[in-house]
Amino acid sequence: MRSRHPHPALLKAFAVSAVLLLAGCEIPGIWPDPRIAQREEESKAIGGACRHALRGLEDCYTLNPKASKASVFAGWKEMDAYMRENKLEGSPSVIEKTDKPEKKAASASASTDSKSASAKH
Repeated sequence: MRSRHPHPALLKAFAVSAVLLLAGCEIPGIWPDPRIAQREEESKAIGGACRHALRGLEDCYTLNPKASKASVFAGWKEMDAYMRENKLEGSPSVIEKTDKPEKKAASASASTDSKSASAKH
């Protein structure tokens, strides 16, 4: 009489082949989404840059509303530790409001056109 159970070597071969076939598959939900990991790293970099620019966390959160606050804080904290450990001074950022040259040129030409038009009449 034959046994109803398959041979153990056959089971091992089936298991190994199944693992090899599934190794190349990208099954959603098993591994973290690389876009999420990238956003977290960018938020961490933003926090580090804010600390180096001598900005407070609240200012950093306000300037970067889409960044993850937890990651911004982690990056800020890491940069703070690094700067203290290496006795580095931060460099304050200078943000200047600049008007676009196109707007200045367009408004200047419009005012000269209106002046010349009024002078002709």
